[in-house]
Amino acid sequence: MTTPVAQIVDAAAYAQAVEDVVAAAAAYYTDGTSPLDDDAYDQLVRGIAVWEDAHPDQVLPHSPTGKVAGGAVEGDVPHTVAMLSLDNVFSPEQFTAWTASLTRRIGREAARFSVEAKLDGLAVAARYTQGRLTRLITRGDGIAGEDVSHAIGTLEGLPEKLDQPVTVEVRGEVLMTTAQFEHANEVRTAHGGQPFANPRGASAGTLRAKERAYTVPMTFFGYGLLPLPDTDTELAERLDGLAHSELMALAARLGVHTAAATAVPTVTATTVDEVLERVREIAALRAELPFGIDGIVIKADLAADQRAAGSGSRAPRWAIAYKLPAVEKITRLVAVEWNVGRTGIIAPRGVLEPVQIEGATITYATLHNPADITRRDLRLGDHVMVHRAGDVIPRIEAPVAHLRTGDEQPIVFPEMCPRCGSAIDTSQERWRCEQGRNCHLVASLSYAAGRDQLDIEGLGATRVIQLVEAGLVADLADLFALTREQLLTLERMGETSTDNLLAALATARTQPLSRVLCALGVRGTGRSMSRRIARHFATMDNIRVADAEALQQVEGIGPEKAPSIVTEIAELTELIDRLAAAGVNMTEPGATPPAAAIDDPAAPADTPDDRPLAGMAVVVTGAMTGPLESLSRNQMNELIELAGGKSSSSVSKKTSLVVAGEGAGSKRDKAETLGIRLAAPDEFALLVADYLP
Repeated sequence: MTTPVAQIVDAAAYAQAVEDVVAAAAAYYTDGTSPLDDDAYDQLVRGIAVWEDAHPDQVLPHSPTGKVAGGAVEGDVPHTVAMLSLDNVFSPEQFTAWTASLTRRIGREAARFSVEAKLDGLAVAARYTQGRLTRLITRGDGIAGEDVSHAIGTLEGLPEKLDQPVTVEVRGEVLMTTAQFEHANEVRTAHGGQPFANPRGASAGTLRAKERAYTVPMTFFGYGLLPLPDTDTELAERLDGLAHSELMALAARLGVHTAAATAVPTVTATTVDEVLERVREIAALRAELPFGIDGIVIKADLAADQRAAGSGSRAPRWAIAYKLPAVEKITRLVAVEWNVGRTGIIAPRGVLEPVQIEGATITYATLHNPADITRRDLRLGDHVMVHRAGDVIPRIEAPVAHLRTGDEQPIVFPEMCPRCGSAIDTSQERWRCEQGRNCHLVASLSYAAGRDQLDIEGLGATRVIQLVEAGLVADLADLFALTREQLLTLERMGETSTDNLLAALATARTQPLSRVLCALGVRGTGRSMSRRIARHFATMDNIRVADAEALQQVEGIGPEKAPSIVTEIAELTELIDRLAAAGVNMTEPGATPPAAAIDDPAAPADTPDDRPLAGMAVVVTGAMTGPLESLSRNQMNELIELAGGKSSSSVSKKTSLVVAGEGAGSKRDKAETLGIRLAAPDEFALLVADYLP
């Protein structure tokens, strides 16, 4: 793996790079802003180091290499023990080389390593005197930091009083979770401020703010525990002898959040392969985490190994940060496109100057809705922070307001539907064409006829357009009123094609309720949610009389989604009546009507579910064979849920079973790592034989 490095061609470019890095570091460590994103900063620092290695006689005195925080900040509160940064590696080969150098330093292989997520926030030291939090200090230049004690009492996970009256210093990271970041931007913009560009910068700026008219929550996670000069001698000696993992266990007992208590708990490993496997596991979980990480920290766990390895002027030699590819980059918002979905939702999409994130070229990012654009104060020409992790759709976090030049322009919202020219319903955050589905009739009908909905063979988009333009079809119900005579009048519709289409429509009438509901395209529902609703209520009549409270009994439907589903089902009354009159099935095979849920919420629960997959979360990966070979992935999901399970697309600790077919890759590997039960397609087919189509 090649580590990206900024190319510096001469002394002038080197001097400029030094100035750029020092300025970026100063901005970040002062108020959380920076003209560079993390990846650009790291590449520039590596480029500086390469130049200096080749030209040692030209190193500038204010170069950031070898200095904590790039040498850009100073502090006024001395640290009792230097608060250093970490050196970085970017590949298994670089990590293996680092462990070899560690072995040479301590004269043998390290006994074991601790492995934990590298939380993306601001490092601070919290000093406790007799168990009471008395001072908060930033890392600063590693020798001294800034006093931010005004933030005492505002950080979740950092108690003002420990569970024991000890005098110690806890070091850790202050960050904003994803939820805290969204809340912080809502509060900040409500008070007239610009939104934060990302959670890390938001944490740095918020921690230092002393006189704001509002406060926003942040979270502390400890990663170090050490004695102070006035710590009890016996305790100080004990702390000096404890392994890192033992120190973190003690910090947790004292009442402090630690990195070990995150969604990616700290583990210990004894070999390089074990460490690298844990690195892969954490990297795979990154997109699902409720907070940002930018790597994994690996430390020699034993105190004796740490002392033998020692420390440099910038970083300890017994710890390293294994950096992951950046998931956030700064680029420019050049345009906004307004697209109309099949239900009439008008969705904005940001057009970006192309930027590489995790190996993919990103040119578009979601903008959610007009209210979100207004909340974030986005403008055309803005530098924006774009986030993408794993397969997650890229999103624009916020404008990088301090990079504005004054040439940025407001984003113009459409005054009429960009597809059909009708009026727009702006009563909700998500705008909608007043024509609803009729605005996008061809797309709506093609979707309804799709394989995962009514599966009407022979009714592709071209045929749908032909039917619409001929005036034969104006909505879904009209499809089931088509006659042989009408179809024979169409171009390229002979007797065989006509009879085949009518037969496919007859088959579509018998599809289960879950597919009919999915074909209707109710906002807030998709294939999986339609199955859950249909299996919960069993009949369309039950769905139509269910109120928002009853709908919330369905897994995945909360108090925000339920009312909109109720409203839309009511809006579809006439269409549903016509579908039923045309003979379209309105029941879900095998489902039992929830009389208790609808008529008497206090009634006792049904008898235990004895279906083979009851209570199990099941993931399907690879190509299915044998009895399952002809099933699409959606049909596999239907089979899982019919047999009592819950289908899922990702493997996690909550997964009960992974059905691994031919070519199963990373999901199978992850299941093996987590000790999750694996089943071949034939084995799974036997398990659910009674439910196979």
